[in-house]
Amino acid sequence: MEKYLRENFHVEPKRPSEAAQRRWRSAVSVVKNPRRRFRWVANLAQRADAEQKRKKLQEKIRVALYVQKAALHFINAGTRGTGDYMLSKEIQEAGFGIVPDELASIVRSHDTKCLEHHEGVEGLAKAVRVSFQGGVSSSDVKHRQDIYGHNRHTEKPSRSFWMFVWDAMQDLTLVILILCSVVSIGVGILTEGFPKGMYDGVGIILCIILVVFVTSISDYKQSLQFKDLDKEKKNVSIHVTRDSRRQKVSIHDLVVGDIVHLAIGDIVPADGLYISGFSLLIDESSLSGESEAVNVDQQKPFLLCGTTVQDGSAKMLVTSVGMKTEWGRLMETLNEGGDDETPLQVKLNGVATLIGKIGLGFALVTFLVLTGRFLVVKISHNSITKWDLNDASMLLNFFATAVIIIVVAVPEGLPLAVTLSLAFAMKKLMNDKALVRHLSACETMGSAGCICTDKTGTLTTNQMVVDKIWICEQTKPIKTGNRDDGNLLKNSISEEIFDLFLQSIFQNTASEVVKGEDGKNKVMGTPTESALLGFGLILGGDTKFYNDKYKIVKVEPFNSTRKKMSVLVSLPDNNNKTRAFCKGASEIVVKMCDKVVNSEGKVVDLNEQQRNSINEVINGFASDALRTLCVAFKDIEASSEDGNSIPEDEYTLIAIIGIKDPVRPGVKEAVKTCLDAGITVRMVTGDNINTAKAIARECGILTDGLAIEGPDFRNKTQREMEEIIPKLQVMARSLPLDKHTLVKHLRNDFNEVVAVTGDGTNDAPALHEADIGFAMGIAGTEVAKENADVIVMDDNFTTIVNVTRWGRSVYINIQKFVQFQLTVNVVALMLNFVSACVSGSAPLTAVQMLWVNMIMDTLGALALATEPPHDGLMKRPPIGRNAKFITGVMWRNIIGQSLYQTIVLLVLKFRGEKILKLNGPDATSILNTVIFNTFVFCQVFNEINSRDMEKINVLKGLLSSWIFLMVMASTVCFQVIIVEFLGAFAQTVPLSRDLWLTSVMIGAVSLVVAVVLKCIPVPVKNYVATHHDGYEQLPTGPELA
Repeated sequence: MEKYLRENFHVEPKRPSEAAQRRWRSAVSVVKNPRRRFRWVANLAQRADAEQKRKKLQEKIRVALYVQKAALHFINAGTRGTGDYMLSKEIQEAGFGIVPDELASIVRSHDTKCLEHHEGVEGLAKAVRVSFQGGVSSSDVKHRQDIYGHNRHTEKPSRSFWMFVWDAMQDLTLVILILCSVVSIGVGILTEGFPKGMYDGVGIILCIILVVFVTSISDYKQSLQFKDLDKEKKNVSIHVTRDSRRQKVSIHDLVVGDIVHLAIGDIVPADGLYISGFSLLIDESSLSGESEAVNVDQQKPFLLCGTTVQDGSAKMLVTSVGMKTEWGRLMETLNEGGDDETPLQVKLNGVATLIGKIGLGFALVTFLVLTGRFLVVKISHNSITKWDLNDASMLLNFFATAVIIIVVAVPEGLPLAVTLSLAFAMKKLMNDKALVRHLSACETMGSAGCICTDKTGTLTTNQMVVDKIWICEQTKPIKTGNRDDGNLLKNSISEEIFDLFLQSIFQNTASEVVKGEDGKNKVMGTPTESALLGFGLILGGDTKFYNDKYKIVKVEPFNSTRKKMSVLVSLPDNNNKTRAFCKGASEIVVKMCDKVVNSEGKVVDLNEQQRNSINEVINGFASDALRTLCVAFKDIEASSEDGNSIPEDEYTLIAIIGIKDPVRPGVKEAVKTCLDAGITVRMVTGDNINTAKAIARECGILTDGLAIEGPDFRNKTQREMEEIIPKLQVMARSLPLDKHTLVKHLRNDFNEVVAVTGDGTNDAPALHEADIGFAMGIAGTEVAKENADVIVMDDNFTTIVNVTRWGRSVYINIQKFVQFQLTVNVVALMLNFVSACVSGSAPLTAVQMLWVNMIMDTLGALALATEPPHDGLMKRPPIGRNAKFITGVMWRNIIGQSLYQTIVLLVLKFRGEKILKLNGPDATSILNTVIFNTFVFCQVFNEINSRDMEKINVLKGLLSSWIFLMVMASTVCFQVIIVEFLGAFAQTVPLSRDLWLTSVMIGAVSLVVAVVLKCIPVPVKNYVATHHDGYEQLPTGPELA
C-alpha cells in the first residue's frame, strides 16, 4: 500500500507541482460524493482561469504604469479629464470637493495633469476635508465610508447550511438507496399492505436523512471555522494620524483622507499620494509583474494598494479604497480555485481509493452470490419461469445490500477527517495566539526536526530598556529609569556633549513620540527605538525642540543588511554645514569612527588603545546579555561633492548604549520540551555574538555546540558547511541571506523538516524556503507575514512549541481515525460477505449499516480527529519526512481487532441461537439484533482503544476530551433507541437485560484484546537525527508503552 501511495498520492506540503496535483486526481476512483469529498481541494481548472485573468489585469496595470502616453489615454479616454466629473448634490452637501471616481482615477492613471488641476496633494487634501497634521476625525469615518466606500474587497458569499445539505445528498450510493427504498415502499404496500409494507423503505429514508443532516452540520461548522480564520488573516493593523494623534486602526476601517504612516516591509493598504518621507522605494511587482523597484517622491507621488515598501518611510494620503483600487480588482482573481490540498488529504484519498476498489469488488461478488443462490433455489423448485412481487423485493434487497456494502466499504470520510482535524486545531491555535495561514503548515509542523529562531522578541520579551551607557569614557548604570538617572548623567558630562547626545536620539529615529488618549507621552515604533526615545525623555529631551531647530535633510532607515540608521541634518547657525548622525550595531559603527569624545568632553583622535578599550566595553555589555548600540556624529562642510549624501566614515563616537531585553518566562522550559521531543533549536540573530551566547545559554539552546558569526558562516565551503551545521547552535551578526542559506542546507543536505522564524522584509526568502515559516505578529512586517505559513501573534517561542504539539496531535489523531475506520471496514466487509455466501442473507440490514457508517465516518472523525494534544506527544521523536503513514503498529491493531470481531460475529451468526439458547419464532430476529448490537459496541470500545495506538492505558485524559465523551454518549443512547423503540424501521427487536449485557461484554473484550496486541513487539525503524553533541537518542518502540 505504501508503495502505491508514494507513486500516486504524494505531494509536497508547500508549493506542490501541478503535475503531482493532476497525478493524484487522475488516480482517484470509486468516489461516492465528489462535491463533498473534493470541497476542500483546489480546483485546478478554475485556478488556471483565474491566473489568466490576473495576468491580463497585471498587463493592463503594467501598461497604465509604464506606457501611459500610448495605451493608457486610449483605455481611459472615457474617464479622463476633470471636466467629465460632476459633483453630486450628496458630495457637495457633505462638504467634499471631488467625486470618488475622479479621485481614484488620478492615482490609478498616474494623472499628473489632473493632480496639478487640483493644486497638488495639498489641494486634494482640502478637497477631501483633511489636514496633514490632524488627519481624519473619528466621528467622520462612517460618513466617509458612505461617500467614498469601505476598504473591503468583493468576497464570495458564504455558503448556507442548506448548500451543505444539498452537497451531502449528492452521494451516489445514498441516491440509489433512496430509489431502492421508494421501490421497496411500493412493493411492500402491495405485498404486505399499509403501513407494515412501508416500514423498511421509510426506515432507510429516515436513516439517510439523519446521515445527511449530521454530515451537513459537521461540514457547516468546519466552514464557519475557516471563515473566522480567514477574517483574522485579512485583519491588518495600520498606523494612521487621526484626531491629531498617531494610532493603529484596522485595515478595514481605513477611509479616504486618512494619513497613513509607511515603513519598510509594509504593504500599501490603499491607493494614495505621497505627502512626505525619506528614500521611499516601492516594489510594484505584485501589481504589474515588473521586478524593478520604483522611487516615490513629491515629483512622482502615486502609491498603489497592494505594493510593498522596500526601503524608506513616508506619510501617504489615502485617495481610494476597496474595489476602487486596482488591487481590489486583482484580489477577485487571487482566491479563485481554493487552497492547495495537504499531503495527508492526498494520501488519505489514496487509501480511500484503494479500499473503495476492494469494497466495490466485495459488493459485486456479494450481489452475484446472493442472486446466484436465489436463482439456484428457484431452479430447484422449478419456479424459474414464475416471478412475483416477493421475488422482485428479494432481488431489490440483494441490490440494496450490495449498495450498503459500498457505502460502508468506501471510506469517504478519511480525507475529510484531515480537514476536520486541521480546522479544529487551527481554531484552538488561534485562541493560543497562533494564526495558521496555510492548512498544510499545521500538519507539517508535526514532522519538524529543527527550529531556527530569532532572539529578539521571540526568546526575549521585546520590552527593552536602557540598562547601561558608556559616554565620555565613563560607564553609567541606569538603575531607576527616572529623572534621577538623567540628572546624574547630565551632571557628569559637558552640556555640549549632553545636547549632542539628545539630538542624536531624537533626530536619528524612525519612531515617534505621540500623546496617548490619556494625554501621556507614548512612543510608537520598534522596541529598540522605544527604549532609546524613552531614555531620551527621561533625560529631559524633546523631539519637537530638535526638529524645529535642525531640519532633517536625508534619512537612511535601518534594515537588516545595513544594521545601522543614519540621518543628515542642517545646522541652523551655519548654512554651509550639515551634521550626520549614525547609530547601529556596535562593531559596524565603531569601524566607521576615527575620533571619540574623551572624559573631558573633547573630540580626540581614536588610537588603538582606546579602540581596544571600547571593544572591551562592548564585549562587557554583551556578556551581561545586553544589546549594544553605538551612537556617532560627523560635521560636514557644504563644499563636499554631494551635500546630501550621508558619509560612511570619519565619524566621532559619542556613546555606547546597553539595552536590556529579558528572556521570556517559560522559554527555557519550552526549549527543553523541544529537545525532549527530538527537535534541535538553533538561534539565528543579528545581535553581537557575546549577547547571543549569553541569551542562548540562559535559554538552554547553547550547550556544548558551536556559536558562529554570519560573515564566517557564509565564507564556508560546502564540505565545511556539512561538518559544522550539525553542531551549530547559535549564529550571530547574521544577515537574512545567512538564515536562508542555513535553511536550504538543512533541508537539502540533511533532509530535515525545518521551521524558521522571521520578522523583517528580508526574512521573506527564508520563510518561503522553510517547510514552515513563522512570522512575528507584533514585530513582523506585512511582507514577512505574507510569506509565512503561521503568524505568531504574541511573538513568543512557547507559541511555536504549542504549534508543534498541535501539529503532532493532528497527525496522530488522523492515524487513530484511520486505524479505527479500517477496522470497521474490514469487519463489515467480511461479516456481510461470508454471511451472504454461506447463508444467503446479510446479518445487518440497510438501516443498520447506514447507522454503522455514520458511527465510523462522521461521528468517528468527530471523536478521534479532534482529540486535544497531550504531553506524551512531545516525548517522542518527530515524524520523518518520508515516514510511512499506516505504520506496522497500526496494521497490528487493525488485523488483531478485525480477527477478533469477525470471528465473534460469525460465531454468533452461525451458532448464536444455540449459544444464547434462543427459541421460538423470534429467535432469528433476536439473534440478528444481538449481532447488530454487538457489532456496534465492538466499534464503541474499539474507538476507545484507538485513543492510543501504543500505550495500554487508553483512558488517560478521557475526561478532558469532552467531544469524544459526547460522541460516545450520543452513540450509545441512539443505539438503545434504535434497538428498543425503532424496531419497525431498523428491523430490530427489544433485547432482554442479559442479551444487552452480553453485547456490551463482547464489545468490552476488545479492550483486553487491545492490551494483548500492544504486548506484541513491532519492528520499528530506528530514528536517525542529528542532535546537540552529547544529546541522547530518544526511546522508540516498546519503551514508549
